[in-house]
Amino acid sequence: MTNWSDAAWILAAKAAGAVAGSAVSLAYMLPRDKSEAAIRFIVGIVCGLAFGGLAGVKIASELDIRGQLGDGELMLMGAAAASLAAWTALGIFSRLTARIGESKPPQDHPSPSGKRDIANAEK
Repeated sequence: MTNWSDAAWILAAKAAGAVAGSAVSLAYMLPRDKSEAAIRFIVGIVCGLAFGGLAGVKIASELDIRGQLGDGELMLMGAAAASLAAWTALGIFSRLTARIGESKPPQDHPSPSGKRDIANAEK
C-alpha cells in the first residue's frame, strides 16, 4: 500500500470524494426507485472523477487555502463538491420539469387554421 504513486493516491482521493458526494446527494434528495438511485449514483461518480480536480482547485482558490492543502485533499474536496453539485442541480431540475409537466391541463381548442389537428383526430 505504501508503494502507490502520487497519481494513484490522487485517483483514489477523487474516487472517494465522488462516492461520498453521490451518497450525500442520494441521502438528502431521495430517489423514486432503484433505477433512479443507480443512475444518480453513477452520474455523480463520473462527474466527481471528471471535474473533481478543477472544482477542488477553484474552491481552494476562492477560499484562499491553496497552499494549506495537499493534492489529495484538493481532489477529495473537489470530487465530493462536483458530485454533489451535479445531482443537486439535475435532481432539482428534473423534479421541477416533472411538476410543470403534470400541472398543464390538456388543451382542447381548435387550431388557428381551422383544420383539425392530427393529435385531436379522434374527436
